[in-house]
Amino acid sequence: MFRMPPEWAPHERTWMAWPGRNATFADPSELARAEAAWAEVARAVARFEPVTMVVGPGRSDAARALLGPGIDLVERELDDAWMRDTGPTFVTDGQRLAAVDWTFNGWGGQEWAAWQHDAKIAASVADLAGTAVHASPLVNEGGGLHVDGEGTVLLTETVQLGPERNPGWTRERVEAEIHARLGTSKAIWLPRGLTADYGRFGTRGHVDLVAAFAAPGVVLAHTQPDPAHPDHEPCARNVALLRAATDARGRRLQVVEVPAPAALTVEGAYVDHSYINHYLCNGGVVLCSFGDPRDAEAAALFRRLFPGREVVQVGARTVFAAGGGIHCITQQQPLP
Repeated sequence: MFRMPPEWAPHERTWMAWPGRNATFADPSELARAEAAWAEVARAVARFEPVTMVVGPGRSDAARALLGPGIDLVERELDDAWMRDTGPTFVTDGQRLAAVDWTFNGWGGQEWAAWQHDAKIAASVADLAGTAVHASPLVNEGGGLHVDGEGTVLLTETVQLGPERNPGWTRERVEAEIHARLGTSKAIWLPRGLTADYGRFGTRGHVDLVAAFAAPGVVLAHTQPDPAHPDHEPCARNVALLRAATDARGRRLQVVEVPAPAALTVEGAYVDHSYINHYLCNGGVVLCSFGDPRDAEAAALFRRLFPGREVVQVGARTVFAAGGGIHCITQQQPLP
């Protein structure tokens, strides 16, 4: 039986996708900032494990100039740069890897999105990794799920059950497909994601902004301490739901609250800045920073949570402005 290992399990490498001109990065200055931000994340991850960057045709030289040495480059057609969502979800049976290729439709067929090429990237990465492909009819993205490696998966109702992705699918059908592909047996559903994630470039509620397992039985939950922010109440409801939940092994979850950055808005708009959107790699934690007073508090918390790992903070405001975070642009390939 194939199952998805937890993110803290050993990795063979990390996959990323290089930003290009599209609706997300329409302005040359926006694209330049994105390239610099993606490169900084890639270099941080490469301190701990191999990184392969998928770049658009003819763009390797420009990417190499920013990435520096030590990062593998492969050219494939791309629409966007969110490898967590367009890349495969790797699973293992203990001896062999396989790649789950979810159906991708541009985060629910959003009017600005293009996905002619990105819908094929999961299969391309699987081919490059030398793994079999398990195609799924479920419209889903890697940022829309998080597993504990012991049978439990976190999901959000507005993603897998959203009519923009899976019209007509029942909760039971979604769970059956998720469990069949990931080797899980218990789904914990959160009602929704963060408010700003329903904006123009949002994902309509990805769980990797609001909750993530840190260990079996331990889940990190984004909280918004300021009642003036619209995420204050939804986050409190998520925490209460998680505290009342049990995992696939019947354990009551230990919930660790992770406060949002202190800044509530950027240029007058509420933000979904979140430290939950971190990335675990071999011996390291690549953690978002926002130039915010709570950055140091978050780093200290993650050092306590992951005492055997080095916590490296990377500026993430540019990535969040485009609709995601550090977790959203990385995808782990675990060891078999």
